[in-house]
Amino acid sequence: MPTQEPAFTVGIEEEYLLVDRETRDLVQDPPEAMLRECAELLDGRATPEFLRSQLEVGTRVASSIADLREDLSGLRRVVGQVADSHGIAFIAASTHPFASWPDQLHTDHDRYNMLAEDLQAVVRRLLICGMHVHVGIAEDNVRIDLMNQVTYFLPHLLALSGSSPYWSGIDSGLKSYRTTVFRSMPRTGLPTYFTSWAEYRRHVQALVETGVIEDATKVWWDLRPSDRYPTLEMRSTDICTRLDDSITVAALYVSLLRMLWSRRRMNQKWRIYAHMLIQENVWRAQRYGTSGSLIDFGKGELVPFAELVDEIIELVAEDAEALGCLEEVQNARNIVNRGTSADRQRMAYQAAVAGGASDAEALQAVVDFLIAETLLGT
Repeated sequence: MPTQEPAFTVGIEEEYLLVDRETRDLVQDPPEAMLRECAELLDGRATPEFLRSQLEVGTRVASSIADLREDLSGLRRVVGQVADSHGIAFIAASTHPFASWPDQLHTDHDRYNMLAEDLQAVVRRLLICGMHVHVGIAEDNVRIDLMNQVTYFLPHLLALSGSSPYWSGIDSGLKSYRTTVFRSMPRTGLPTYFTSWAEYRRHVQALVETGVIEDATKVWWDLRPSDRYPTLEMRSTDICTRLDDSITVAALYVSLLRMLWSRRRMNQKWRIYAHMLIQENVWRAQRYGTSGSLIDFGKGELVPFAELVDEIIELVAEDAEALGCLEEVQNARNIVNRGTSADRQRMAYQAAVAGGASDAEALQAVVDFLIAETLLGT
């Protein structure tokens, strides 16, 4: 049993949608000058995504949540300034309120061309954005052990992040429609349970040797050991529109991992539940978000999400304090009280309709709301 505490460094990758300031629709083919300027100003940490209407940014490795926030704030601010100089805005939302996926173009890059050929309409339909949080855990077997345990909390993190209620101009009725779209991809969903790093690598190698995948980067689970870094990468959440909310999700995730590691050091573990049970909570999180309830499997009953947040904050408070991010973790209560981006997008739509706007105009008002809120706090 290891005695040295993992580094618990943190990094975030966010995917943005690029929108035309006049039409509020997606920019199908953004100018190369804009993309090049973003990459140059951000030292290569802004890159095209599969669809040309998307842009991905990545923070540096941060030793604290405070450093992470400063870095992510700078990334959003620079992207906003560069995009604005080209008549473009960007939004941190997991779906666009009314854009049409068949109209989008994919980036001409070897990796993306292979994806387009392999996955066809499944990947062309992937007009969604996510947020990935990496936490540094150097020891392979510890990474696998913590992956098995923290899977239980993925629905809770998803509920706090919902930002994709609309799809192709229709209110989906869900807080995270992104989750539904992404599930059409192979090798997605909850991670498989493994007893060791060696067992995990054997399973990946079986797919590599048969030529199904080139490497483990093609395993797109909601939670996975990164194939590029010694990190445990959480991929289950929508992208948060508010910067503060992104930081809260990251802070809560790293605090949960430290809490589980602390228990592991004392020969204690979080109970492992069957994925069929956890998947029920994933569905409830994507459907109802923070306004609903999740199953507490220890109690054997549905518990309002607000109560679960209070319990989780208490559960990780000592570890969040040790990591210097208790305030950011406690912000989860504010997310519950004011709603996630999905809730506020619907409020923006309803306010526009109440003011006499047509359906199309109200959806444009949602985009305006997202543009403003994406840069809030940067």
